[in-house]
Order: sequence, then structure tokens, then C-alpha cells
Amino acid sequence: MNQESHCELGAKEHHHSCVALVPLFNHLDEQQMDQIVELAYSVNYPRGETIYHSGDRSEGLYILHKGRIKVYRLSENGKEQLVRILEPGDFTGELSLFDAKPHDAYAETLEGVELCIIQRDEMQQLLQKHPAISLKMLTEFSSRLADTEQRAARIAMESAETRLALYLADLSEEQQQLTVELPMSRKDLASHLGTTPETISRKLSAFEEQGWIHQASSKTLEIIDLDSLLLV
Repeated sequence: MNQESHCELGAKEHHHSCVALVPLFNHLDEQQMDQIVELAYSVNYPRGETIYHSGDRSEGLYILHKGRIKVYRLSENGKEQLVRILEPGDFTGELSLFDAKPHDAYAETLEGVELCIIQRDEMQQLLQKHPAISLKMLTEFSSRLADTEQRAARIAMESAETRLALYLADLSEEQQQLTVELPMSRKDLASHLGTTPETISRKLSAFEEQGWIHQASSKTLEIIDLDSLLLV
């Protein structure tokens, strides 16, 4: 095998691992997966890079292979409103597959990332060829909408203290341990919970004084008394 063929094979295997991460595609057989892999190409971004701005035309479906990305909107006064944090296997840009409208949010890397991108026209052909992908995409839309509605309800009805306590409890369940890693900065966490970074720091200190948590670092928290957190 010559060097060029070896590189092409390596790229194909790499794209396969990227595409296989996504629940949209994991129901497909090997041959169908290979068809999608042929359409994907990789792009790398350093930490702090904006992948797209609000108003930019979408290239297509962005699949996150490595790293983390925050998707956010800007209010009229320029304040960030966090939409979600993308982890490996997550995707963005999906709305452009159904509508030619530009992005309505920003995507920024939280660390160095690697993306696999499938162009809009090619992805639309895939959706027509494999309707099950469309159904999986609708399931993801429904889940995201439910999460957004739940967060909006919490912001409207619960105190910042309660929202933070429930967030930590949810994080512990998600990570399946009592020592949790915050997946975002405190600034982004404040945006996510509809409060301010100062309030986040103040409430975490209050939880620690109560003996409910221990702040090992700015990102690592040990939950000592989960029951008390759930009663806040």
C-alpha cells in the first residue's frame, strides 16, 4: 500500500469513528455508514475560536468529534445567553437542513475541537434516502425543546439557589458520581441558569458552609449531602 492510499484509508477510518459517534447514524449498517463517511470532511479549531456567527450561512451538519463547543445567543444589550454545550457525538447546524435561513446563534470552542462536516445538499440527499435519520433528528429536536422548556420553567419559578442545587444533582446523576466536573465556566453556568457569576460563586460558598459540597477547584465539586441539596 502506497503512502497516499494509506493516508486515504486513515482518513476514512477517522471519519467513520466521527460519524459513528452520532446517534443519528448508529442504526445504519456498515455499507450505509460508509456512504456517509465518504461525504464528511474534518476541520480543526483552537480554543476560543468562533465556528460560526449569528447571521452566517450554514455549511451543513457539524458533528463534534473531539473537544467541547458552546452555542449561545446575544441579547439586545450584548449579554450571552447560553443555549447548550456540545460534547463529542453532538451536532449542530441541523436546522439549515430544513430551512436555508442563516444561523441564529454563535458557536465557540471551549477547547481545541475537531469537527466532521457534511454539506447541506449532500445531507439533504441522505435524509431522503434514509428516512430513519430524519426520525432520529426529530427525536433529538424534541429532546432539546423539552430541555429548553424545563430550563425556562425553572428560571421563571425557582430561585437561583434552587436552580443551582438541582443542576448539581442532575450533573451528579449524569456523571454517575458525587465528585462532579463542571462542563462549563461559571460565567457560562450563570448564563445557563439565568443568573450572574457572582450569584453562582456566592451560592456555592453558602452550600460549602452548610457542609453540602466541597469545592476542590473552580471546576471540581464534591457533593457531600445530596439530600440537602435536593431540599433547597
